[in-house]
Amino acid sequence: MPTDHSRDDSRRVSLLLGLLFGLAGMGSSSAAIALPLIGSDLDVSAGTATWTISLYTLMLAVTTAVYGRFSDLVGIRIPLLVGVSLMTTGAVLAAAAPTFETLVLARMLQGAGAAAVPTLGVAVLNGRYSGAVRGLALGRLAGMAAAISCLGPLLGGVLEEALGWRAVMALPVLGLLVLPVLWPALTREGSGARLDLLGALLVAFTAAGVVLVVQSPSTGFVVLAAGVLLLVLGTPATIARVRRRPHGFLPMSVVRNGTVVRSAVAAAAVPASWFALLVAVPGVLVAHGWEPWQVGLLLVPSAALALVVPRVAGPLITSAGPTRAIAVAGGVATVALVIASVGATTVSAPLLGVGVLLVTVAFGLGQPAMTAAVADAVDADVRGVALGVATLVFLVGGSVGSAVVGGLGEPIGVGWSLAVLAALPLLGLATITAELRRPAVLD
Repeated sequence: MPTDHSRDDSRRVSLLLGLLFGLAGMGSSSAAIALPLIGSDLDVSAGTATWTISLYTLMLAVTTAVYGRFSDLVGIRIPLLVGVSLMTTGAVLAAAAPTFETLVLARMLQGAGAAAVPTLGVAVLNGRYSGAVRGLALGRLAGMAAAISCLGPLLGGVLEEALGWRAVMALPVLGLLVLPVLWPALTREGSGARLDLLGALLVAFTAAGVVLVVQSPSTGFVVLAAGVLLLVLGTPATIARVRRRPHGFLPMSVVRNGTVVRSAVAAAAVPASWFALLVAVPGVLVAHGWEPWQVGLLLVPSAALALVVPRVAGPLITSAGPTRAIAVAGGVATVALVIASVGATTVSAPLLGVGVLLVTVAFGLGQPAMTAAVADAVDADVRGVALGVATLVFLVGGSVGSAVVGGLGEPIGVGWSLAVLAALPLLGLATITAELRRPAVLD
């Protein structure tokens, strides 16, 4: 059972975790601002350059459940240390990459390491606090993470202007400075069971298939065929693995838990919107004469707003319940995408800025609401993997969001690609309709 620590402790721990989460998120937000220069420097198209975001986010998604399961087995300290080490190594390699192919591989390694942060961060808070204190802590984590991520484009733009895009790639190395301060709050205890590596690989291949199919319009038939093949082979193989190993990488108790699955699917529209705008806004404005640092400056109000959102998110999750909070976040995400779609079509910076402001609110509410819903729905011995699986689905949504803009942005335009994506939050709401009809259960 979670233990209620002092509010001062919950504030410190949650803000530090949010800082680490934000630095991991900077791997996308700061890199997105550098995409135009990366494309021209390494001789690839704008649509192809978005693979550095999509594949980063994909690795972030597919390995996040590995860390969740790993933490159940050995505690949080070792998995988080491994993850932050991989994240910083990938950042250094990306900064030194001589070719686009090398850059993509380094970004994938960076994403595989950064995946430790979101899952293990919320696992720390869910295991350490309960009730209203937990809700506030989760809200602070999401708010700080969103604020740092929103500052990523500005910092990335300034660094790109002064030192070039390679310096932007190295930003996540700063995560090494946060880990020692967090160390005392991290647990070392686990169940000692073994990790189902085959199950993890099957899930990774299947999720990769989704992203390849979505981004294939900008990359051709070979990528589409590869994605379809991964889906056709990976989906039944994953199902068979779960049935054969009910306590493996995807525990049957988690997969069959309707609250976990529905909450994750519904909430996935939020990062889809977030990552879509991270790619779309710089792409549209830089193409029309804006400097990267000017785009970053446009997004600074979102960083300030992100710090305020937890004051609303925590109490709303506690009073209305996590599922209703997810529904609100999905609705806000849809509005954000519609406004940003108009902004991209008309090249209106104010509308694009409003879209980012709204999606910041959606992220600051949707992410802690999803983690609270999942944590409440499972037993403590599988909480880490349940949060990992939910975060996997959540972040696959982010990868799909950037892939939609990268894949459809060239054939139909960025504005229309955002309009297509605006339907995703509505589909997510449909998955939790039954749960919305139930009375809210308050902590």
